[in-house]
Amino acid sequence: MANKGLQLLGFALSLMGLIGLIIGTILPQWKMSAYVGDNIITAIAMYEGLWMSCAFQSTGQIQCKVYDSILQLNSALQATRALMIVGILVTVAGLGVSTMGMKCTNCGGDDKAKKSRIAMTGGIILIIGALCSIVACSWFAHRIIQDFYNPFTPVNTKYEFGSAIFIAWAGAFLDIMGGAMLAASCPKAKSTPKYPISRPPSSTKEYV
Repeated sequence: MANKGLQLLGFALSLMGLIGLIIGTILPQWKMSAYVGDNIITAIAMYEGLWMSCAFQSTGQIQCKVYDSILQLNSALQATRALMIVGILVTVAGLGVSTMGMKCTNCGGDDKAKKSRIAMTGGIILIIGALCSIVACSWFAHRIIQDFYNPFTPVNTKYEFGSAIFIAWAGAFLDIMGGAMLAASCPKAKSTPKYPISRPPSSTKEYV
């Protein structure tokens, strides 16, 4: 029963993590304009994401522009896009495999040991997908920090972390937790005794 509850909790965490990855990938707030130096007071806040850049004005108006060409983007942004998409697809595949191996489903047959191994495989796939997303977010964050502390970067073009990158990070860590719970649900092999079991002496005696 405890093993079944652990699988359900792991699946729920992984599902929430997948939702977080999708939301974080879509939102344009991966980096936002930093208010430093002469840029402390401004009427426009600039945001840049994986797919578009947006300008939020103090009047409440929002103007967004989708990136025109993939070839015009820098290599870091293209790699972050690819890793996030791969992470989402791998996470979806991991959830599908885990569903077949969970004890509360009828998929994967009636063999409990086989279903547990399938659930463990799904958990490992979820962890791999989460690692892809963590690498993407960390790489993007490293570029933001590198550009922020670069003395040759103009003050009005410096950016800091946006909310979307934290949402993606949180989703990835939820996937790792859920995948670890599903991977830990594999039953341990039964240990066989190393020595033969001693039998009590027979009560009947043989006479010659």
